[in-house]
Amino acid sequence: MSIEKRIKKMFAQPKKGETYELRAGLVSQYANERKDTIKQVISAMTVGKDVSSLFPDVLKNIATHDIKQKKLVYLYLMNYAKTNPELCILAVNTFVQDTQDPNPLVRALAIRTMGCIRVDKMVDYMEIPLTKTLNDENPYVRKTAAICVAKLFDLNRQICVENGFLEKLQNLVEDSNPMVVANAISALAEIHETEPTLNVLTVDSVLLKKLLLALNECTEWGRITILTALADFEASSSDEASHIVERVVPQLQHSNPSVVLSSIKVIISNVEKLQGEEHEVVLKKLAAPLASLVSTAPEVQYVALRNIRIIVEKYPHLMTNYFKVFFVRYNDPLYLKLEKIEIIVRLASSSNSNMILNELKEYGYEFDVEFVKRAVRAIGQVGIKISKSASKAVDILIGLINERELYNEVVISLRDILRAYPEHSAMITPTIVQSFDKLVDPEAIASFIWVMGEFEVVNYESRLSEFVDQFNDLDIGVQNALVYSIVKINVKTGALKDLLAKLFNNVDKVENIEVRDQIYLYWRILSLDDSSELKKLVLTRLVKIETTIPQFQPELLEFLLRELSTLNSVLFTTTVGKGSKQTQITKIKDVKLNVINDENLLDFDDDDSETSKPGESVNILDELNDLFSSSSISPPVNNSSSTAQIAQNSTPVSNNKNTSTGGVSQDLLDLF
Repeated sequence: MSIEKRIKKMFAQPKKGETYELRAGLVSQYANERKDTIKQVISAMTVGKDVSSLFPDVLKNIATHDIKQKKLVYLYLMNYAKTNPELCILAVNTFVQDTQDPNPLVRALAIRTMGCIRVDKMVDYMEIPLTKTLNDENPYVRKTAAICVAKLFDLNRQICVENGFLEKLQNLVEDSNPMVVANAISALAEIHETEPTLNVLTVDSVLLKKLLLALNECTEWGRITILTALADFEASSSDEASHIVERVVPQLQHSNPSVVLSSIKVIISNVEKLQGEEHEVVLKKLAAPLASLVSTAPEVQYVALRNIRIIVEKYPHLMTNYFKVFFVRYNDPLYLKLEKIEIIVRLASSSNSNMILNELKEYGYEFDVEFVKRAVRAIGQVGIKISKSASKAVDILIGLINERELYNEVVISLRDILRAYPEHSAMITPTIVQSFDKLVDPEAIASFIWVMGEFEVVNYESRLSEFVDQFNDLDIGVQNALVYSIVKINVKTGALKDLLAKLFNNVDKVENIEVRDQIYLYWRILSLDDSSELKKLVLTRLVKIETTIPQFQPELLEFLLRELSTLNSVLFTTTVGKGSKQTQITKIKDVKLNVINDENLLDFDDDDSETSKPGESVNILDELNDLFSSSSISPPVNNSSSTAQIAQNSTPVSNNKNTSTGGVSQDLLDLF
């Protein structure tokens, strides 16, 4: 055998195997056999097998009058067009002929396939077929062509604009068929999101009427598209807003959760413009549909719960009567359990707090560690939110610490209750002290140290001295709490002079700049005269908290209400352009102890100060600015208190020039 024949044989197609059999079937002289083989090819493609080598043979079967076979061939072409862009051009004539077929299903199938084939060379041949199908007499063809315009715009914007497809798409919004209107709106919305500068979608009062008329005639996805467009429309009057709400309310009974959420978004965007009792009546209509979403599949239920959390933040009393719906079920996954607790604490009121606390108590005896921790925190949050339930919350937490030994989480929750209701210290403080040896979590340890600074605790000096000796090895939150407690005890009793001096003398060894600045600031304040209002204000008062439940920033909340039923509402993010910027939930009163100092010793915004008079604005920061404006480094010498003597005798030794970006930190570093 010659070398030439050997080479041909080497590269020849194999005569055995599945590919060979499929290729033989595709070129069979019998139509039924070719159709069955195409089905086998599609089946292999569906399960992930590579059948791209059969592209030329499958393409030969595109010219057929059998609609089912044509659908299968088109499906194959859409999947493997990018791997064989040159051969796709061979199918153009068939596509063009099919767009003129008497059967509207064939015409729609042809233009849809042309739009789905993401090959640049296909764009040049789409102008005439797409123009014809956009003006087709059959609404099914027109609605398919409308979506094809959006696909063409994504592939080649210039051709789409030059040939006037955007104007033709805008004309379809006024079509007599509601499905055509829905698809046109969907395509325009997608184009508008990609290129807002073109301003292709503007909902006015004329278009509004057509959208409302088409709403009940569409499929569920068409309704979602129209509702999304309606949510962006700004009603010009209360009557117009009332009309929109009236037409959208029936959609709350739809079986599709996405339609329900989209309807709620439209109603919420217009409800504030309603007047009188109508406002409350419309809001009450939202409660039952929202509660029904909790009985859906877990994945859908999670999306619904995240959206409900946003709505409850804006309208706290909306779901109060449905709080039992959010009680945890035994078969709920963990992510649902945690999200339900977030909603339960927000629905707590004076009328249902006892029942909610009993339910949360049962959660404390579960086996899932994360779930139990969140339940314990929730008990403290409800106790703080509802003042009359604080005692019961304390009893439940003490019971959990005795029966389940949940020392860390319980101590943190008890600390929070103390910050809201110091009058319960006689019951809470002994429990926290007894739990000290079992504390492992840094936040729990910081809570214990904070309690020692605020309330009378036995043997506090020996306990604090142990922490001071290992100060640099402690967690930052524990360091903050330790500095706070030592300063607070010294101011109130005059004790802990040695520990205070040790902190001041070793301040240059503190690695964290915030903790170091905190020590410097306390140092300067302690050096003030005893009669100083600033010193009394900063070092003696306890700032009470109203809640420890995380809340959204007002701007973020308003944005999320406009983004209901979208990914932003699930992730709590804001979208900028085509990218996304993460925006975390802002907590109004974070219970972490690294913020305690800001809220107590370093909180100078004293609106309730006794020194302020009606009509007179008192800015405590002015006095502090005078302190920082002093060029003197050493503390004043006219201080007669023992605390001032400690501050005088302890000379700053730090010349650390680590800088932060301006503000008080920079001023402090400049001082020392």
